[in-house]
Amino acid sequence: MSRKDSKGMFANVLGKLNDDQDEVKSAATSGSGQAMAPRERVMSSPHLKKVAAGVRQIQERGELAERVLKDGGYVSELNPAEILPSSIPDRFAGAYDEAAISELVDSMRERGQIVPGLVRPLKDDPQRYQIVYGRRRLAAAQKLGLKFKAIIRPLDDAEAIIFQGEENSARNDLTFIEKCNFAFAQEKAGYDRATICASLSTGKSHISEMIRIAATLPQSLLHAIGPAPEIGRRRWLELVDKWTAFPKAHMMVEELLAGTGAQMSSEDRFSLALSAMFEKATAPDPKAPQPRETIMSKGMKLAEVSYGNAGARMSFAKSVPPEFVAYLARQMETIHDAYLKQIKAKTNDKRS
Repeated sequence: MSRKDSKGMFANVLGKLNDDQDEVKSAATSGSGQAMAPRERVMSSPHLKKVAAGVRQIQERGELAERVLKDGGYVSELNPAEILPSSIPDRFAGAYDEAAISELVDSMRERGQIVPGLVRPLKDDPQRYQIVYGRRRLAAAQKLGLKFKAIIRPLDDAEAIIFQGEENSARNDLTFIEKCNFAFAQEKAGYDRATICASLSTGKSHISEMIRIAATLPQSLLHAIGPAPEIGRRRWLELVDKWTAFPKAHMMVEELLAGTGAQMSSEDRFSLALSAMFEKATAPDPKAPQPRETIMSKGMKLAEVSYGNAGARMSFAKSVPPEFVAYLARQMETIHDAYLKQIKAKTNDKRS
């Protein structure tokens, strides 16, 4: 199938989906009281909306690729080992891990690489290249042992950054905080605001705000939280405000995040960080006696908890059987999960 034919097919599919969605909206707002037809219910399904989004992404990528080709690029099949990473990352660590690209690997194994990436020749070694965009496709090609289809085009640093950001904006799959970090990385690398704005297709005031967010929150905190796809601008600004207002809580927040497991979602880690900033942490007086708490059960002393600069400690009484301590250790993960759920619920209550 030619590019022209496939582009026409995509346009027809998109048009059909849009027409069907319009029918659904019309039926929902007509006030007729009649039940929606089965076909209308099917066309409004989440699955077809996902298909529509995928088709739009392919169409948008194709249009970007056509423009790059028109402006002097050409497509070639390259050895992935000859392609160096981008100088400015736009995703958090883990975005190219095997689990993160598993769906793309399956797709490319079945259908091959549909849309080429973009690379630029290295100035000092024209036989090697640097990736501009298409890093997930490149990672999938490496995984499958395939050649990487790419448009080769000489680009200077600013042009490469703009194309890299433009392709991400077309896909709209970078999260808000990843875009903030991408803008901040460009700022640190010395790119001017016009280039940063062009790479993210947004205005200077928005870029300034995004850079402020990424500059205020330490990279260790951002990477501990992760990309957080469901967390938008307003909530990140709320975390920035809390981070600025309560500097004594910073260590506690980072320690809490360091203790979370891989099974906790990025959104939940964000909520944990935000919840820990609601109360100002107070540094204990080293000369003051350490506070202690005795845990009793049915008149029997079980343990004593002390709170100090080195952290909290729990000491069990001699009368407590070792089997109980082992039982408690096995239950600790469940108890901690319940605690995190409670914190998340309190955070949601305060926002509502």
